[in-house]
Amino acid sequence: MNSSDDFSELEDELRALSDALAVPEPSPPSAIASAVRATLEREPARQVRRWPRIRRRIIAIVAAFLVVLVAATPQGRAAVVSILRFAGVEIRVGEPAPLPSGSPSPLPGERRVSLADARAQVRFPLVVPAVLGDPADVRVADGGRVVSMFWPGVRLDQYDGRLQELWRKELGPPWPEDVFVDGVTGVWIQQQHGLQYSPGAGPPQEFRLSGPTLIWQRGQVGIRLEGPKTVEEARRIGNSVR
Repeated sequence: MNSSDDFSELEDELRALSDALAVPEPSPPSAIASAVRATLEREPARQVRRWPRIRRRIIAIVAAFLVVLVAATPQGRAAVVSILRFAGVEIRVGEPAPLPSGSPSPLPGERRVSLADARAQVRFPLVVPAVLGDPADVRVADGGRVVSMFWPGVRLDQYDGRLQELWRKELGPPWPEDVFVDGVTGVWIQQQHGLQYSPGAGPPQEFRLSGPTLIWQRGQVGIRLEGPKTVEEARRIGNSVR
């Protein structure tokens, strides 16, 4: 095989490598390959005789360049998402996305009940924060999968935290903070973010806007406390559940 064939083969490999890594614009694979080829063609003929070793080095260098390029561009960073699954909640942290707007939709099959009726209709124990007193509103949803309690500006969802993730949260940095609450380690999300509910049957709901949230698990029960503006207030409420 002559040197011209070698260069053509390298150019094809570089293009294939760039496509596989989904490199965002403005760095077309053809431009990268052409630049590498032009540089190599200026080298003495003795370099061509060492072509297999040089090709491996070139491919490694270009691959590293493409990784850096992906990380350095908004399109590339958007594809890098960290996922945390905790207490029945999937938390995805990536590039900030537009926050949902509009009023939140009720959960599937949501209905108002008394606190006593809610305790009788679900298979997991319910708790109430002592510092808030009895809830102003209690709702059972999705065939007893979720119980939601409401106070002015505060929402407390309880569900079987051993189930497949019921909730999905999408947010930009910073990463959620680990906090100690109710005798266990929980997760505090300080910023507004998108929240989606996945019912037992049917497609997930549309994302709604969620405020700062504290998530933890008490035995088998997953708990998400939404509404407190600070982690100190959220921990005070969480530490008082009975």
